[in-house]
Amino acid sequence: MTTVYGPPAATARPPAAPRRSPAGAVLALLWAGAAAVLALWWYGTGAVAGTAGWLTGAGRIAGLLCGYACAVLVGLMARVPLLEERVGSDRVARWHARAGRYTVCLLLAHLVLIVAGYAAQFHASLVDEALSVVLDYPEMIKASLGTAVLLAVGIVSARAVRRRVSHEFWYYVHLGTYAAVFLTFWHQLALGADFVGNAAARTAWYALYLGVAALVLWFRVLVPVRLNLRHRLRVESVHREAPDVYSVVVRGRRLERLGARPGQFFRWRFLAPGLRWTSSPYSLSAPPRPDRMRVTVKALGGHSAAVALLRPGTRVWAEGPYGSLTADRGGGRGTLLLAGGVGITPLRALFETLPGDVTLLYRARTAEDLALGGELETVARWRGPGARVLYALNGPRGERPDLGAESLRRAVPDLAERDVYLCGPRSFAEDLYLSLRAAGVPDRRIHHESFEL
Repeated sequence: MTTVYGPPAATARPPAAPRRSPAGAVLALLWAGAAAVLALWWYGTGAVAGTAGWLTGAGRIAGLLCGYACAVLVGLMARVPLLEERVGSDRVARWHARAGRYTVCLLLAHLVLIVAGYAAQFHASLVDEALSVVLDYPEMIKASLGTAVLLAVGIVSARAVRRRVSHEFWYYVHLGTYAAVFLTFWHQLALGADFVGNAAARTAWYALYLGVAALVLWFRVLVPVRLNLRHRLRVESVHREAPDVYSVVVRGRRLERLGARPGQFFRWRFLAPGLRWTSSPYSLSAPPRPDRMRVTVKALGGHSAAVALLRPGTRVWAEGPYGSLTADRGGGRGTLLLAGGVGITPLRALFETLPGDVTLLYRARTAEDLALGGELETVARWRGPGARVLYALNGPRGERPDLGAESLRRAVPDLAERDVYLCGPRSFAEDLYLSLRAAGVPDRRIHHESFEL
């Protein structure tokens, strides 16, 4: 069963002019910050001599870069709109994951090199020197606790471990990053040779960390509080769309002021038993209305499965909108939407609102698995000849349909001139990306966003 989410909009609004992503500029800024940290070490370091000097110097560099990486790590997940909407939430999340790996590696290098350097300088064993550093140096007890927390976060975030733990466990361990950064911050200023006696460096370091803290406080605390007090979101209804796929209609006040666009997502926290302690990213599966929004969820885990049991009137806490899979990415040419499974959700909203010639190709195992299929047909009829819905289903013996370059070109002859929006499981997206490139679609016209790291 599918549920038509209100009438389509009277007209499809033309997209804004394509905006270039500031990703390159942001990365350049981050690397420039790392270069400035290295310049700080160079400025504050005299001649380096002997094994102890080289080990200690390398440890100082690793420590400075680790401190800088901690600030970057937190800043990338402050959910700053410029990054979330212009760079893309999935890309920022990948940057965050990479920064986390860099941080853990730099932290381990700092620990080993500093202890080894001090041990060589004072002719002590590594164990004795490590105990002396932890117990005798100022702020080191707190720094040791923070280090343990950061290492625990790194272990839990490793892909092999994360696959074996619940999202809730991973999320709450991940929150320990804030405590770890706070605990380790003070020893940097108390013991860092580059900060002692250098007021300018200390001021810059305070500004870096306070600036990141301000971003987190504003965008992760105050902005969501304002949103939810202002719009008063509650579950209006829940509808079964396909096996293990459910739509949740959320009602609120003055939702047009959110500025949400088709293709974007929110992070949803349903204040019901078993759900209130976890927020999950779900895309809007229909264009937002002034009083309603809708998400469509597939039961892939405990949280998403419990969504089907939500009752009308349940309060909802939302953060957003986020994401850059919007009409702004296109250039006004024809569009191909490629959906796999529940990846139909953001593309369903775009199918209704993108201007011009739009073809949607929907991959599913069987006709029963076509969530929102009835709505897609309704929207296609409303749009007229310029809109088509194609289905790619398994054959009668379970054989998978051919979605190679030639098949795509036969289905969409002008494919190479179109913008392509792609959403679905990772393997589906990777295979289709290769097919699109082989079919002559330029990389800049393939638009994809994923919640997977």
